[in-house]
Amino acid sequence: MKTIYLLFVLLFSSTSFAQTFEADLQVRPRFEFRNGYKTLLPENADPASQTSQRTRLILGYGDESLKVKFSGQSISVWGDSPTMRLEDNNAFSLFEAYGQYQTSPNFLFRVGRQVLSYDNQRILGEVNWAQQGQSHDAALISWKPAANHRLDVAAAYNAEAETLIEAPYLVNSYQNLQMAWYHMDVNNVGFSFLLMNTGYEFDTVSQEREVDYIQTFGAFHNFVSGDFSGNVGAYGQAGSRNNRDVSAWYTGLNLNYKLSLAWKAGLGAEYFSGTDMDDTSGEIKSFTPLFGTNHGFNGHMDYFYVGNHQNSVGLLDIYGKFSYTTSKFDFSIMPHVFSSSANIVDAAGNEQDNYLGTEIDLAAGYKFRKDLQVNFGYSQMFGSESLEILKGGYKDATQNWAWVMLSFSPKLFSYTKPEVTAL
Repeated sequence: MKTIYLLFVLLFSSTSFAQTFEADLQVRPRFEFRNGYKTLLPENADPASQTSQRTRLILGYGDESLKVKFSGQSISVWGDSPTMRLEDNNAFSLFEAYGQYQTSPNFLFRVGRQVLSYDNQRILGEVNWAQQGQSHDAALISWKPAANHRLDVAAAYNAEAETLIEAPYLVNSYQNLQMAWYHMDVNNVGFSFLLMNTGYEFDTVSQEREVDYIQTFGAFHNFVSGDFSGNVGAYGQAGSRNNRDVSAWYTGLNLNYKLSLAWKAGLGAEYFSGTDMDDTSGEIKSFTPLFGTNHGFNGHMDYFYVGNHQNSVGLLDIYGKFSYTTSKFDFSIMPHVFSSSANIVDAAGNEQDNYLGTEIDLAAGYKFRKDLQVNFGYSQMFGSESLEILKGGYKDATQNWAWVMLSFSPKLFSYTKPEVTAL
């Protein structure tokens, strides 16, 4: 066997390099008490409670130029599939499955299901809070033309199944995507520029399917200067969606100050353009953060842009943050004041106050060891009459949300095969 192995190396190895094999496991159950989560709870309605769980297996292979990653997961709610009935299986899906080849230290390409995550994840992110996460079936090229410069170009084209003739794409997602992201660092200052084109199929009045395209473009800047840090971003959207013209924009500013090694204070604001509820132009003026990690912004109760609030009245979110962080423990309190950026009208057509409500988020976490931690949080929404018009429900009821999550993330093994040199 040793002789055969040496012959194989001689015949097929022009270079020698170490090979690494890794396996990681994640089990992440999360209990939630939902008493007004995502929308105001109706009067006399009872809150919901459930435990969801992510179970993810991550396998990886890598050498000096080749990398292959597989990440499969099962997402379930405790009790959704009785364990005594074998035909009721929890949904298993691929989160990541890609191959990557690095032709030089400055150039690589990656093909397959992968995460597209950039900058502060406002437009493109992993959405790690959601148990299923977010990934894309895409091809990506990454090039570093100079030190501290990087250009990523990605493209995707989706079909629902293999066919012999053109078939409609009925999945509630984009049909095709093209993206270019350029980033450069100067000392402790970063600049990024994004251009993304996203195509969506839709049914016309004549029941024919067509593809409309939305262009998202803008810039992001982050900096660190002494005890100060922060970022600012601005993006626009143009094109069309469902045969309606799109003209929308977004801007966000975040500033932080380090009070000590553990304590930090910050404040910021985000503005999303919106469409007046009594608008008759037919134009979409509402900005949509298409693939952002939206749970990390605009309040933990997910009233805005987490599978909701699309093509609506927009948002102005003014917030503060006070946090404490050590190697084992972290805690934060974050108040938000929400207002609409476009007009809200009642059923009689009367214009209402733009103030939507105030949310207060408390979150904490403790790391028992590097592969086991617990996180928990509590949030409360103080909604206004305008939020009630927009969302429904009963604003005067107590609207709150609480959760606790355990994360088990052991590394099953990591093995590096030493370099083998051909004789």
